[in-house]
Amino acid sequence: MAEIALKGNMKVKTLKNEFKKAFGSTLRVYKSITCKGAFADDEATLASIRAKDAKGGELAVGGNMQVGNFEKKVAEMYGIGVQVANADDSALADNSATLVAAGK
Repeated sequence: MAEIALKGNMKVKTLKNEFKKAFGSTLRVYKSITCKGAFADDEATLASIRAKDAKGGELAVGGNMQVGNFEKKVAEMYGIGVQVANADDSALADNSATLVAAGK
């Protein structure tokens, strides 16, 4: 089963690349928790864009996690807005789909 681990010192581009390799779907990372406005800088670390009141830490994510649960967990832990899109990044994935199913 595909799995990745998010850590505060991980760069945004590394997270997006590992997410794509593990699950096949595309990860959009935003500067704000609301997922409105600009995308996060690919060279930034998760800790550097994390909301001040977010606890951070390490998050292990498996391919059977639902898209909506993943997006919520990242928002809770890091205060970062993320959205999962399909493999070619043309549409957002259904929140009830698993991360692996979203990439197919």
